[in-house]
Amino acid sequence: MKLLLVEDNAELAHWIVKLLRAENFVMDSVPDAERAEAILANQSYDVVLLDMRLPAMSGKDLLTRLRRRGDNVPVLMLTAHGSIDDKVDCFGAGADDYVVKPFDARELVARIKALVRRQCSERHVSLVCGDLHYQFNSREFRHNDAPLPLRRREHAILETLMLRHGKTVSKATLMENVFSLDDEPSVDAIDVYIHRLRKHLSASTAQIMTLRGLGYILRTRDA
Repeated sequence: MKLLLVEDNAELAHWIVKLLRAENFVMDSVPDAERAEAILANQSYDVVLLDMRLPAMSGKDLLTRLRRRGDNVPVLMLTAHGSIDDKVDCFGAGADDYVVKPFDARELVARIKALVRRQCSERHVSLVCGDLHYQFNSREFRHNDAPLPLRRREHAILETLMLRHGKTVSKATLMENVFSLDDEPSVDAIDVYIHRLRKHLSASTAQIMTLRGLGYILRTRDA
């Protein structure tokens, strides 16, 4: 899953990006609302982490603009104050949740996962494809009740396929969900990651099939 961080404190932004990449999130980070608005006009994210007070345009003003144009991306506000006024401002602008600085790493991760879980499924706590299970709470893949050891980009691709289980996913979609703004997107790299995932799933009844010219689909072997 892909997150956008909008935070002008370079040290804090670096810490958050490092923390969330370790949790297998694909991360983009920008220091101001203007750049974030331009990116959000052309790219999709699963959650936006938005600082309340930013130079030039505030996080609250950016959020107001997003909601006015019908962008319902889940937004977690980062605020330096836990006052009632700040909370009311956050939710009044259309925020889905907020966290007060300085925050504990575990709390930030837990709140993000809660937003992701709420966005992806209101009725399920897990997804199943054959004997492959995906747990929303932990964002963990399990096969035969054992964790599936995946690298970050392998996890991102399998997660994208699992969330669209039974549907064709184009290479362009996979690239968007795997590579951040700082990366150089590579079609060939997607092929490499798919090859590695097939090895991980060799003993599973879940399989990744190639639909030439269209993309990939995750489904059970007997489907």
